[in-house]
Amino acid sequence: MQRRQFLKASAALGAGLTILPSGVLSGANAPSNKLNVALIGTWGRADAHFDAISSENVVALCDVDETHIAHAAKRFPKAQTYVDWRKCLDQKGLDAVLCCTTDHTHAFIANWALNRDLHCYMEKPLGNTVAEARLVRAHYLRKKHKLATQVGTQRHALPNFNRVRELIVDGAIGTLQNGYAWGNRQLRRDGYPPAQGEPPAHLHYDLWIGPSPWHPYNPEYFSRGPGMNCLSWNMFWDFGTGQIGDMGSHTMDLAWNALDADLPTTAEGKGDPYHPEVTPVELTTQFDIPANDWRPAIRLGWYQGGAMPRSPRDYVDLNKIGHGVMFKGEKGFLIADFGSRLIIPFGDHADMGYYNRRDKDQMIPDLGHFQKEWTNACKGSLETSCDFDYSGRLIETMLMGLVAYRTGKKLEYDASAGRVTNDAQANEYLSRQYRPGWTLDG
Repeated sequence: MQRRQFLKASAALGAGLTILPSGVLSGANAPSNKLNVALIGTWGRADAHFDAISSENVVALCDVDETHIAHAAKRFPKAQTYVDWRKCLDQKGLDAVLCCTTDHTHAFIANWALNRDLHCYMEKPLGNTVAEARLVRAHYLRKKHKLATQVGTQRHALPNFNRVRELIVDGAIGTLQNGYAWGNRQLRRDGYPPAQGEPPAHLHYDLWIGPSPWHPYNPEYFSRGPGMNCLSWNMFWDFGTGQIGDMGSHTMDLAWNALDADLPTTAEGKGDPYHPEVTPVELTTQFDIPANDWRPAIRLGWYQGGAMPRSPRDYVDLNKIGHGVMFKGEKGFLIADFGSRLIIPFGDHADMGYYNRRDKDQMIPDLGHFQKEWTNACKGSLETSCDFDYSGRLIETMLMGLVAYRTGKKLEYDASAGRVTNDAQANEYLSRQYRPGWTLDG
């Protein structure tokens, strides 16, 4: 860049504007403040994003199913179309990527997008292994000064997330001791579906398999409708992480947001007998979370598939909360689902007189529209609520629970190195093998 160009760019940045990857000057007062967006995965969960990105320039559509592309093209008829996301990401002039593909491609698309200096919104989970989550998070941290990211835990925008955080941080239940999160979805499978028929002509099945080991076509993988199609394949080890990466990402977010948690120092897990093809339905994982500047070290637990924490009172049936969290403090409990919360004081001195409720003008403001928080950040602050750092640490923790479950041991985890220090075999479960021709760092 010539010096004159550099000075112009610097002056623009100083005025609160951003130079987008496409080279377009953008900001609140820029002549053009629309992003050039590629939508990868154009059906199902993608439908929930159509309205949010309709105010941007959707210039590329990509899906392994050509009928899904046709579906999105009705809304965005001027976009170029692709069946291979690797080719889509090389389209000239892109600013941002919004990805709604299968879980086993998430880390790949996120990392390829970051390699191309593209803003990225990635549906949860950010990765299917500890190694994937760490790689994408580390890459983002190197580029957070110029890229905006968001992981699709959209329930985070509910005001209750802020109210729960305020109550915990402000000491409504006293000094925090434990955290619990759970989900009671139960979908059992015997193993990968056997070969059945041939893929329809409109489905590029080889690209659907992507980096995962080959499995023969079976229509069962595509049997559920929009918004629920992930429940046809995400319980299989080669394609997903079961409820850990599905509703676990949403529910643990409610706890994670209140804890200012960092990566765990230990992880342990127990549940259904290990199955080499299918992730566990019933599972309990526990983590030691280090202290921070406002709370001591705590234990954090995840429960799924029928496993549940013990209720603090017989008259409170936690099983009626399909997905919820609970916090234990020295003076009581806080129980919450996504939209409501309940405080149960206990002890002779649990009169709530110790709790100083913050003034209304000190309450955390509503997040607003979750997807637009990201598109606005792409053009300005680059800051989002669920960026690849926050969400990367959350899913890495959850995935460490699966690693511990597979070993059957309490694992000691060196989070700075991303290694288990007391079980060599456990380190083999931190990553997975990819099919030849697929690279995570392309």
